[in-house]
Amino acid sequence: MSETLHLSAEAREKVGKGASRVLRRAGRTPAVVYGDNQTPVAIHLEEKALRKALGTGHFLNSIVELTIDGGAVIRTLPKDVAFHPVSDRPEHVDFLRVSATHAVHVKVPVLFINEDASPGLKKGGVLNIVAHELELIAIPEAIPDNITIDVTGLDIGASIHMHDIVVPAGCKVVTHEADATIATIVAPSALKSSEGDAGKA
Repeated sequence: MSETLHLSAEAREKVGKGASRVLRRAGRTPAVVYGDNQTPVAIHLEEKALRKALGTGHFLNSIVELTIDGGAVIRTLPKDVAFHPVSDRPEHVDFLRVSATHAVHVKVPVLFINEDASPGLKKGGVLNIVAHELELIAIPEAIPDNITIDVTGLDIGASIHMHDIVVPAGCKVVTHEADATIATIVAPSALKSSEGDAGKA
């Protein structure tokens, strides 16, 4: 599963666009914590620390423990990050409260490994990825960094379907049918072209 991330935050007394601009000028990022049938809490985070967490590459499918005002710790899952359209600076974050037994929806990237052990790819074939991520329902402790697919031994023409993938215990795929295609290994365009010319001859 993804490592638990830890961020310090402070409660926000003022909300609204004006107050948020003041925070951003001070190097802080406004955020809100909601869910679990509790009143939403407006907070702000140090932008530098938030950027470091975003840089892990798995921020949106990691448990984030927020320490509010140096005291209470809230266990959350990031649900959305709003970025500035020009500077790409994080402008706002939504965090969802979670418990150890409460299943949540997450999107997890698909990672293909051992491409050098695929006969089809070694011949110059191309890995055509249909699904770059999978949506899972998972308990927080079971959320993986990624779903790994091993292409060892796969030749040109091979397909990988949803039923070929093993997801961790505590997780269930909700976005694909069992026979949905995740990826295929296709012949390179140069090979297709030469085969077509040979057929015409």
